[in-house]
Amino acid sequence: MIRDNILRIEANVASVCKRLGRDPHEVTLLGATKYSEISEIKQAIDAGLKHIGENKVQDAKVKFTDLGEAAGQVTKHMIGHLQTNKVKLALELFDVIQSVDSLKLVKEIETQAAKLNGNVDIFLEVNVSGEEQKFGFLPSDVMPAVEILEGLPHTHLKGLMTMAPLTEDATVIRQCFRDLRNLRDQMGGQLLLSMGMTHDFEIALEEGSNMLRIGRAIFKSE
Repeated sequence: MIRDNILRIEANVASVCKRLGRDPHEVTLLGATKYSEISEIKQAIDAGLKHIGENKVQDAKVKFTDLGEAAGQVTKHMIGHLQTNKVKLALELFDVIQSVDSLKLVKEIETQAAKLNGNVDIFLEVNVSGEEQKFGFLPSDVMPAVEILEGLPHTHLKGLMTMAPLTEDATVIRQCFRDLRNLRDQMGGQLLLSMGMTHDFEIALEEGSNMLRIGRAIFKSE
């Protein structure tokens, strides 16, 4: 079932990309494993999934341990809100931190990465829609954060991440993704865009996403 789900998503991505004149190989499929069992994650990895994302540090610690050797076959992304007091453990567990939502967190990541004598790739989470309940930089605060990041030796900015509002209004969703793409383009257009989940990834692709965070469509039968 999971292998079939992945093949179905990959076919959808290829179809959308063909229509848009995009190369589907430039799109990374990330399996969001928040609600998934270890056996399901292993099935996804066996089916060729190369990236997984977890929302909580403590859950990741358990899951990545239980995955055993399979954990070493994938790039592991932190995609949920990260508290500063859990940064050290997060850097030990994850390869990429996508949910960097404040300068305070940026500075703590740099501090802990320096202590570990390592480097960490991050995405800035941007609250494009301006919803009060969401974490993330406001669009106007992204460039000042980028200027600070340029001076940090251990923390490397790889992309921008956002979540569209939970709505059935495709116009609102599309505008959110378009605004993030426009922000990225204003910054030179080199950063990755992590946007699009099970219910809206086709819109995200149409607006330039090159990393999709898919949970339900991979791990749950419809």
